[in-house]
Amino acid sequence: MIRILHVDTNHPSLVEGLENLGFENSINTTASKKEIEEDISSFHGLVIRSRFPIDSAFLNKATNLKFIARIGSGLENIDVQAAKKLGVAVLSAPEGNSPAVGEHALGMLLSLFNKIPKANAEVRDGIWQREANRGEELSGKTIGIIGYGHTGKQFAKKLSGFDVQVHCHDIIPNIGDAFATQVSLETLQQNADIISLHLPLDASTLHYINREFIEKVRKPFWLINTARGNQVVTTDLIDALKNETIRGACLDVLEMETAAFDVSEEPSESWNYLTTHPNVVFTPHVAGWTVQSHAKLSAVILEKIQTLLNNGYFK
Repeated sequence: MIRILHVDTNHPSLVEGLENLGFENSINTTASKKEIEEDISSFHGLVIRSRFPIDSAFLNKATNLKFIARIGSGLENIDVQAAKKLGVAVLSAPEGNSPAVGEHALGMLLSLFNKIPKANAEVRDGIWQREANRGEELSGKTIGIIGYGHTGKQFAKKLSGFDVQVHCHDIIPNIGDAFATQVSLETLQQNADIISLHLPLDASTLHYINREFIEKVRKPFWLINTARGNQVVTTDLIDALKNETIRGACLDVLEMETAAFDVSEEPSESWNYLTTHPNVVFTPHVAGWTVQSHAKLSAVILEKIQTLLNNGYFK
Protein backbone atom coordinates (compact mmCIF):
# COMPACT_ATOMS: atom_id res chain seq x y z
CA MET A 1 0.00 0.00 0.00
CA ILE A 2 1.33 3.42 -0.99
CA ARG A 3 1.03 5.77 1.99
CA ILE A 4 0.72 9.54 1.63
CA LEU A 5 1.15 12.06 4.45
CA HIS A 6 -0.71 15.38 4.32
CA VAL A 7 0.77 18.02 6.65
CA ASP A 8 -1.52 20.86 5.56
CA THR A 9 -5.27 21.05 5.07
CA ASN A 10 -6.23 21.18 1.39
CA HIS A 11 -9.36 20.75 -0.70
CA PRO A 12 -11.12 17.51 0.33
CA SER A 13 -11.23 16.37 -3.30
CA LEU A 14 -7.51 15.60 -3.12
CA VAL A 15 -7.78 13.02 -0.34
CA GLU A 16 -10.87 11.54 -1.96
CA GLY A 17 -9.18 11.34 -5.34
CA LEU A 18 -6.07 9.70 -3.92
CA GLU A 19 -8.19 7.14 -2.11
CA ASN A 20 -9.91 6.34 -5.40
CA LEU A 21 -6.48 5.73 -6.93
CA GLY A 22 -5.72 3.20 -4.19
CA PHE A 23 -3.48 5.31 -1.95
CA GLU A 24 -3.69 5.35 1.83
CA ASN A 25 -3.92 8.87 3.26
CA SER A 26 -2.70 10.05 6.64
CA ILE A 27 -3.45 13.62 7.74
CA ASN A 28 -1.36 15.33 10.41
CA THR A 29 -1.61 19.11 10.35
CA THR A 30 -0.50 19.79 13.94
CA ALA A 31 2.71 17.81 14.53
CA SER A 32 6.02 19.65 14.50
CA LYS A 33 8.60 19.12 11.81
CA LYS A 34 10.70 17.11 14.26
CA GLU A 35 7.73 14.85 15.05
CA ILE A 36 7.02 14.37 11.34
CA GLU A 37 10.68 13.48 10.71
CA GLU A 38 10.47 10.63 13.21
CA ASP A 39 7.78 8.89 11.15
CA ILE A 40 8.43 10.11 7.60
CA SER A 41 10.26 6.93 6.58
CA SER A 42 6.94 5.06 6.61
CA PHE A 43 5.45 7.27 3.87
CA HIS A 44 5.85 7.20 0.10
CA GLY A 45 4.34 10.62 -0.64
CA LEU A 46 4.23 13.98 1.14
CA VAL A 47 1.67 16.72 0.46
CA ILE A 48 2.54 20.15 1.82
CA ARG A 49 1.80 23.85 1.31
CA SER A 50 4.23 25.94 3.33
CA ARG A 51 4.04 24.73 6.94
CA PHE A 52 7.76 24.01 7.24
CA PRO A 53 10.79 23.73 4.93
CA ILE A 54 11.80 20.40 3.42
CA ASP A 55 15.59 20.36 3.67
CA SER A 56 18.23 17.72 3.02
CA ALA A 57 18.25 16.57 6.67
CA PHE A 58 14.51 15.89 6.45
CA LEU A 59 14.86 14.14 3.10
CA ASN A 60 17.63 11.87 4.36
CA LYS A 61 15.20 10.51 6.93
CA ALA A 62 12.47 10.00 4.31
CA THR A 63 13.99 6.77 3.06
CA ASN A 64 10.87 5.54 1.24
CA LEU A 65 9.66 8.87 -0.12
CA LYS A 66 8.76 8.83 -3.81
CA PHE A 67 7.30 12.32 -4.24
CA ILE A 68 6.66 15.66 -2.58
CA ALA A 69 3.60 17.55 -3.81
CA ARG A 70 3.41 21.27 -3.03
CA ILE A 71 -0.13 22.67 -3.21
CA GLY A 72 1.00 25.95 -4.74
CA SER A 73 3.42 27.28 -7.32
CA GLY A 74 6.72 28.22 -5.66
CA LEU A 75 9.17 25.58 -4.49
CA GLU A 76 11.50 27.72 -2.36
CA ASN A 77 10.54 25.80 0.80
CA ILE A 78 11.78 22.51 -0.72
CA ASP A 79 15.42 21.57 -1.40
CA VAL A 80 14.64 20.47 -4.95
CA GLN A 81 18.23 19.51 -5.80
CA ALA A 82 18.55 17.30 -2.72
CA ALA A 83 15.25 15.65 -3.59
CA LYS A 84 16.37 14.94 -7.15
CA LYS A 85 19.61 13.36 -5.94
CA LEU A 86 17.54 11.00 -3.80
CA GLY A 87 15.18 10.20 -6.66
CA VAL A 88 12.22 12.03 -5.09
CA ALA A 89 9.87 13.67 -7.60
CA VAL A 90 8.85 17.23 -6.72
CA LEU A 91 5.45 18.39 -7.95
CA SER A 92 3.84 21.83 -7.86
CA ALA A 93 0.64 23.32 -9.25
CA PRO A 94 1.17 26.77 -10.78
CA GLU A 95 -1.52 25.96 -13.33
CA GLY A 96 -4.05 25.83 -10.49
CA ASN A 97 -3.80 29.38 -9.15
CA SER A 98 -2.12 31.46 -11.88
CA PRO A 99 -5.46 32.72 -13.31
CA ALA A 100 -6.37 33.98 -9.84
CA VAL A 101 -3.01 35.75 -9.49
CA GLY A 102 -3.49 37.45 -12.85
CA GLU A 103 -6.93 38.72 -11.86
CA HIS A 104 -5.72 39.83 -8.44
CA ALA A 105 -2.80 41.82 -9.86
CA LEU A 106 -5.17 43.61 -12.21
CA GLY A 107 -7.68 44.21 -9.42
CA MET A 108 -5.04 45.73 -7.15
CA LEU A 109 -3.78 47.96 -9.95
CA LEU A 110 -7.23 49.27 -10.81
CA SER A 111 -7.97 49.81 -7.11
CA LEU A 112 -4.80 51.85 -6.72
CA PHE A 113 -5.33 53.89 -9.88
CA ASN A 114 -8.91 54.71 -8.95
CA LYS A 115 -8.23 55.27 -5.23
CA ILE A 116 -10.93 52.75 -4.37
CA PRO A 117 -9.67 51.77 -0.87
CA LYS A 118 -9.39 55.45 0.15
CA ALA A 119 -12.72 56.46 -1.38
CA ASN A 120 -14.51 53.47 0.12
CA ALA A 121 -13.22 54.28 3.62
CA GLU A 122 -14.19 57.95 3.26
CA VAL A 123 -17.72 57.28 2.06
CA ARG A 124 -18.27 54.86 4.94
CA ASP A 125 -17.21 57.69 7.27
CA GLY A 126 -19.66 60.09 5.64
CA ILE A 127 -16.99 61.92 3.61
CA TRP A 128 -17.91 62.66 -0.02
CA GLN A 129 -14.85 63.97 -1.87
CA ARG A 130 -14.95 63.73 -5.65
CA GLU A 131 -12.00 65.90 -6.68
CA ALA A 132 -9.68 64.34 -4.07
CA ASN A 133 -10.49 60.90 -5.49
CA ARG A 134 -9.94 61.66 -9.15
CA GLY A 135 -8.44 58.51 -10.68
CA GLU A 136 -5.74 57.56 -13.17
CA GLU A 137 -6.56 55.65 -16.36
CA LEU A 138 -4.74 52.49 -17.35
CA SER A 139 -5.18 53.28 -21.04
CA GLY A 140 -2.01 54.37 -22.80
CA LYS A 141 0.31 52.87 -20.19
CA THR A 142 3.17 50.43 -20.80
CA ILE A 143 3.18 47.49 -18.41
CA GLY A 144 6.40 45.58 -17.83
CA ILE A 145 6.01 42.01 -16.57
CA ILE A 146 9.15 40.49 -15.08
CA GLY A 147 8.93 36.70 -15.13
CA TYR A 148 6.78 35.32 -17.92
CA GLY A 149 5.75 31.96 -16.58
CA HIS A 150 2.27 30.85 -15.57
CA THR A 151 1.28 33.93 -13.52
CA GLY A 152 3.01 36.47 -15.77
CA LYS A 153 1.21 35.10 -18.80
CA GLN A 154 -2.13 35.17 -16.98
CA PHE A 155 -1.65 38.80 -15.97
CA ALA A 156 -0.83 39.72 -19.58
CA LYS A 157 -3.92 37.86 -20.77
CA LYS A 158 -6.12 39.79 -18.33
CA LEU A 159 -4.65 43.04 -19.67
CA SER A 160 -5.54 42.19 -23.26
CA GLY A 161 -8.86 44.02 -23.06
CA PHE A 162 -7.19 47.32 -22.20
CA ASP A 163 -5.56 49.88 -24.47
CA VAL A 164 -2.07 49.21 -23.14
CA GLN A 165 1.32 48.00 -24.34
CA VAL A 166 2.65 44.94 -22.51
CA HIS A 167 6.34 44.05 -22.36
CA CYS A 168 7.70 40.95 -20.68
CA HIS A 169 11.17 39.96 -19.59
CA ASP A 170 12.34 36.45 -18.76
CA ILE A 171 15.64 34.56 -18.71
CA ILE A 172 14.06 31.99 -21.04
CA PRO A 173 14.20 33.24 -24.66
CA ASN A 174 11.33 33.33 -27.14
CA ILE A 175 8.42 32.99 -24.72
CA GLY A 176 6.63 36.20 -25.67
CA ASP A 177 3.21 35.68 -27.17
CA ALA A 178 0.15 37.49 -28.50
CA PHE A 179 -0.34 39.13 -25.09
CA ALA A 180 3.19 40.44 -24.42
CA THR A 181 6.29 41.38 -26.40
CA GLN A 182 9.46 39.95 -24.92
CA VAL A 183 12.18 42.57 -24.39
CA SER A 184 15.46 42.96 -22.55
CA LEU A 185 15.38 44.13 -18.95
CA GLU A 186 16.98 47.39 -20.06
CA THR A 187 14.22 48.02 -22.62
CA LEU A 188 11.57 47.25 -20.01
CA GLN A 189 13.16 49.67 -17.57
CA GLN A 190 13.29 52.36 -20.24
CA ASN A 191 9.62 52.13 -21.20
CA ALA A 192 7.51 50.79 -18.33
CA ASP A 193 4.95 52.90 -16.48
CA ILE A 194 4.00 49.87 -14.37
CA ILE A 195 6.24 46.96 -13.34
CA SER A 196 4.76 43.70 -12.09
CA LEU A 197 6.84 40.92 -10.52
CA HIS A 198 6.07 37.28 -11.35
CA LEU A 199 9.35 35.59 -10.48
CA PRO A 200 10.09 32.38 -8.59
CA LEU A 201 12.19 32.91 -5.49
CA ASP A 202 15.81 31.79 -5.64
CA ALA A 203 19.23 33.31 -5.01
CA SER A 204 19.09 35.29 -8.25
CA THR A 205 15.71 36.89 -7.53
CA LEU A 206 16.14 37.66 -3.81
CA HIS A 207 16.00 41.47 -3.33
CA TYR A 208 15.43 41.84 -7.08
CA ILE A 209 13.74 45.23 -6.75
CA ASN A 210 16.35 47.30 -4.96
CA ARG A 211 17.85 50.77 -5.16
CA GLU A 212 20.01 49.87 -8.16
CA PHE A 213 17.04 48.45 -10.09
CA ILE A 214 14.83 51.44 -9.31
CA GLU A 215 17.48 53.93 -10.42
CA LYS A 216 17.65 52.24 -13.82
CA VAL A 217 13.92 52.75 -14.50
CA ARG A 218 13.63 55.86 -16.65
CA LYS A 219 10.17 57.03 -15.56
CA PRO A 220 8.50 57.13 -12.15
CA PHE A 221 6.52 53.89 -12.07
CA TRP A 222 3.94 51.89 -10.18
CA LEU A 223 5.04 48.55 -8.69
CA ILE A 224 2.97 45.37 -8.32
CA ASN A 225 4.27 42.43 -6.29
CA THR A 226 2.23 39.24 -6.13
CA ALA A 227 5.32 36.99 -6.17
CA ARG A 228 7.41 36.87 -2.97
CA GLY A 229 7.86 39.63 -0.42
CA ASN A 230 11.62 39.38 -0.05
CA GLN A 231 12.11 40.07 -3.75
CA VAL A 232 11.52 43.76 -2.92
CA VAL A 233 13.81 45.58 -0.50
CA THR A 234 11.37 47.42 1.75
CA THR A 235 13.72 50.25 2.73
CA ASP A 236 14.54 50.94 -0.92
CA LEU A 237 10.84 50.88 -1.80
CA ILE A 238 10.12 53.41 0.94
CA ASP A 239 12.92 55.70 -0.24
CA ALA A 240 11.55 55.51 -3.79
CA LEU A 241 8.03 56.34 -2.58
CA LYS A 242 9.42 59.31 -0.68
CA ASN A 243 11.29 60.71 -3.69
CA GLU A 244 8.43 59.66 -6.01
CA THR A 245 10.54 57.49 -8.31
CA ILE A 246 7.91 54.89 -7.40
CA ARG A 247 4.48 56.47 -7.66
CA GLY A 248 2.62 53.74 -5.82
CA ALA A 249 2.70 50.05 -4.95
CA CYS A 250 0.35 47.06 -4.90
CA LEU A 251 1.72 44.61 -2.35
CA ASP A 252 0.15 41.20 -1.86
CA VAL A 253 3.38 39.95 -0.29
CA LEU A 254 5.76 41.56 2.20
CA GLU A 255 9.45 41.23 2.99
CA MET A 256 8.71 40.53 6.66
CA GLU A 257 6.63 37.41 5.91
CA THR A 258 7.72 34.14 7.48
CA ALA A 259 8.43 30.99 5.47
CA ALA A 260 4.83 29.98 6.19
CA PHE A 261 3.56 33.29 4.68
CA ASP A 262 2.45 34.73 8.00
CA VAL A 263 3.30 38.21 9.32
CA SER A 264 3.78 39.20 12.92
CA GLU A 265 5.08 42.71 12.47
CA GLU A 266 5.92 44.83 15.45
CA PRO A 267 5.27 48.57 14.99
CA SER A 268 8.18 50.21 13.23
CA GLU A 269 8.87 53.40 11.33
CA SER A 270 8.99 51.52 8.02
CA TRP A 271 5.79 49.61 8.69
CA ASN A 272 3.96 52.75 9.78
CA TYR A 273 5.10 54.61 6.68
CA LEU A 274 3.86 51.94 4.28
CA THR A 275 0.53 51.36 6.02
CA THR A 276 -0.31 55.06 6.04
CA HIS A 277 0.84 55.83 2.51
CA PRO A 278 -2.15 56.76 0.31
CA ASN A 279 -0.62 55.14 -2.79
CA VAL A 280 0.08 51.72 -1.29
CA VAL A 281 -2.54 48.95 -1.50
CA PHE A 282 -2.13 45.77 0.55
CA THR A 283 -3.61 42.29 0.54
CA PRO A 284 -2.49 39.43 2.85
CA HIS A 285 -0.77 37.05 0.35
CA VAL A 286 -4.09 36.01 -1.19
CA ALA A 287 -3.51 36.67 -4.90
CA GLY A 288 -3.81 32.97 -5.71
CA TRP A 289 -6.20 32.23 -2.83
CA THR A 290 -9.66 32.01 -4.37
CA VAL A 291 -12.53 29.57 -3.94
CA GLN A 292 -11.84 28.27 -7.43
CA SER A 293 -8.04 27.97 -7.05
CA HIS A 294 -8.51 26.06 -3.79
CA ALA A 295 -10.11 23.26 -5.79
CA LYS A 296 -7.95 23.62 -8.91
CA LEU A 297 -4.65 23.38 -7.03
CA SER A 298 -5.65 20.01 -5.63
CA ALA A 299 -7.00 18.87 -9.00
CA VAL A 300 -3.68 19.68 -10.71
CA ILE A 301 -1.66 17.82 -8.07
CA LEU A 302 -4.01 14.84 -8.22
CA GLU A 303 -3.58 14.67 -11.99
CA LYS A 304 0.21 14.80 -11.69
CA ILE A 305 0.28 12.04 -9.06
CA GLN A 306 -2.00 9.93 -11.26
CA THR A 307 0.44 10.43 -14.15
CA LEU A 308 3.26 9.08 -11.94
CA LEU A 309 1.07 6.11 -11.08
CA ASN A 310 0.12 5.45 -14.70
CA ASN A 311 3.79 5.56 -15.72
CA GLY A 312 4.72 2.87 -13.20
CA TYR A 313 6.60 5.24 -10.93
CA PHE A 314 5.61 3.43 -7.73
CA LYS A 315 6.66 -0.08 -8.82
